[in-house]
Amino acid sequence: MTLTLKELQGKVRSQKELIPAIYGNIDFNITPERFTDDPNTESMLSGRLGKKYRNKLLSKTESVERARAYTMLGDTVADAYAALIGKQYSFRQLVDMLDQACENGVESVANAPEELSRFIACMEKIPDWLDMDLVDQGARHSRIHMATMVPFALRGTFIATFMNKYSGLPMAMTGALSGNSAARRVNETGSFFTSATLPGALRRNGKAFQAAAKVRLMHSMVRYDFLTKPGKWDCETYGIPIPQVDQMPAGTIPAFLTAFKVIQQGRKRFTRAERGLVELCRYQSYLLGLPEELLPDTPREIFNIMLTYSSTLREGFDDAVGGELVRATMAGYRPRDKSFKSKIYNEIEKSFSRVFFHQVFTSMTGKPYAKIMGVEADLKDYALFAANCYILPQMGFHFVAEKIPVLNEIADRSLISKIHALLTEYGHAEFITDVAEYSYAAQQDVKLKTGKVLPWKGAFRGGKPAAAGV
Repeated sequence: MTLTLKELQGKVRSQKELIPAIYGNIDFNITPERFTDDPNTESMLSGRLGKKYRNKLLSKTESVERARAYTMLGDTVADAYAALIGKQYSFRQLVDMLDQACENGVESVANAPEELSRFIACMEKIPDWLDMDLVDQGARHSRIHMATMVPFALRGTFIATFMNKYSGLPMAMTGALSGNSAARRVNETGSFFTSATLPGALRRNGKAFQAAAKVRLMHSMVRYDFLTKPGKWDCETYGIPIPQVDQMPAGTIPAFLTAFKVIQQGRKRFTRAERGLVELCRYQSYLLGLPEELLPDTPREIFNIMLTYSSTLREGFDDAVGGELVRATMAGYRPRDKSFKSKIYNEIEKSFSRVFFHQVFTSMTGKPYAKIMGVEADLKDYALFAANCYILPQMGFHFVAEKIPVLNEIADRSLISKIHALLTEYGHAEFITDVAEYSYAAQQDVKLKTGKVLPWKGAFRGGKPAAAGV
């Protein structure tokens, strides 16, 4: 059900009364600096797409006002559960109760708090639009990419989240600035989206369902920590930490790229195969807590909502935030062992990620992000990228095999086997962030690496950061 603009604005303001422990001191009447509806102010939508679409998108008043509202919207269900950490429960207890409720039902949790019951009930609710057959079909098709190309492109996709200082700051503050920590975050991200393509993984008792719940709790814990510590987070500049709308690109980028392709081809509708991919993105994003209004199903609506988000997110890159995260991510060692084969793979994968990042994100935006972020691809990177030419034949084989009876089943079993092996390589993803462990460590890590104090530690003047160039 799509909320009216007035209902959406009311939902945003209601966070103050519903979850006072987190939002009681937030002024929801402000428009944070990160949001811009000024066509003369540079946004994340630039290059040829910006020239062609931005002014038109900004002229749609209701869409822009919706984007403004979503900038200040968290996850009311998961946030209410996370807020219990300030009462009778420890961080570990909240995680354990959530795990038990996902695995055995909330009724198995002794004296389960009402907030946990609402959290699980929200995730168990099947949206009216859901077609699980399409989700299964989309997962089957996505297994091709997840088993062949994504393991090499994952790091390059991950660093794209650091292109903007407003949306990327929470990652810096949670202490992901060391190589090992950054590599673990990459693997955890890959683990969730890869596991979601396995048969039945998004159903009630599937592993991806449980992982989605833990990702939501992790994000809510971050919001709890940042918004309950005086002077730690500047809402006038950054809005709400990790607003739900910031998760839309990660969850729906395959749907957006598919919609973009359809529009470029002059079509108005998805094929059934394309609809399957879109439905997979929509449902996994729904489980991650994205409001249904941010999950449209037509090519034009998907295209417009993503570009409106980019049109209203102010451009901004800061080396002390995004640059350090990028360099840590690129320096991280992802394989589980230090064998010669794994070391070679790690180097090839880094090179592939640099080239992939440039081709997909720098080329699309028309901005030299690779150069700005220090991840330019050199001749060695392009040579190693070319050495992965076997990836395309693999993908091509599986695309053909999808259409051939019997062979499609054999090929799919092979993909499933590869994905299970990849998940083992990625390691067990905890999807937890203990706020007691990262706050001070992250600040010191940035100071040691950059000589600067990032702006969340008492460095504000007039609502804007006074240090680190943010």
